[in-house]
Amino acid sequence: MKTLSAKDRIIFALDVSTIGEAEKYIDLLKDHVGMFKIGLQLFVGEGPKVIDAVLSRSSQAKIFLDMKFHDIPETVKGAIKSANLHGVEFITVHCDEGKGLLKAAVESAGNVNILGVTVLTSISKDDLEDIGITEELRDPSKLVLHRARIAKAAGCYGVVCSGEEVGAVKKEFGDTLITVTPGIRLAGEGIKDDDQKRIVTPYKAIYDGADYIVVGRPIKTSPDPVKTATDIAKEIDRALRER
Repeated sequence: MKTLSAKDRIIFALDVSTIGEAEKYIDLLKDHVGMFKIGLQLFVGEGPKVIDAVLSRSSQAKIFLDMKFHDIPETVKGAIKSANLHGVEFITVHCDEGKGLLKAAVESAGNVNILGVTVLTSISKDDLEDIGITEELRDPSKLVLHRARIAKAAGCYGVVCSGEEVGAVKKEFGDTLITVTPGIRLAGEGIKDDDQKRIVTPYKAIYDGADYIVVGRPIKTSPDPVKTATDIAKEIDRALRER
């Protein structure tokens, strides 16, 4: 992986419903973040044209299409081939269907980098029990590593994991598996009705080895989103120097 600047390591989550709302944040943040994440809310609302809208407003913008595909291999292969038409950098596929689905995604990836979603940051140990995960893997850190191994064996470019597990993933895989860490929260700041459970600060995520961090609400809800993005970049720089 090429050397990334602090700014380039920030992925801003465009968790809005319309292209108009997205364009506001793109214009505001295009010089302060390295990538924009398009998730289900925006993609379902506006369709593939939203990808072109992002790229048209910033020649340097990169797109993380966070679809978290979870379907039969042939269906996912077709969806990823379609994503290739739009110049997407990253796309996500759930790991919990095993190596077969991930390999199918990788085989159809083209220029898209496949990220395996290990365990959502909204999930706790109790949730894993509820959905029937075996006792030996009920600790999220163990399950994340187990699924990261599956992703690596399938040829994935990287994985999505929380900051609580990123250190263990990087310790085992080093630079052979890129790590993208959501669930980022600023020190001392809370989010009302926060659904994230396994959260860390930007400094902690990067210090422990994250290659990229996904930041949405801390920037979006800030009274000064540009300043917040700039402060996060400074925090990343410090973590890179000290790790």
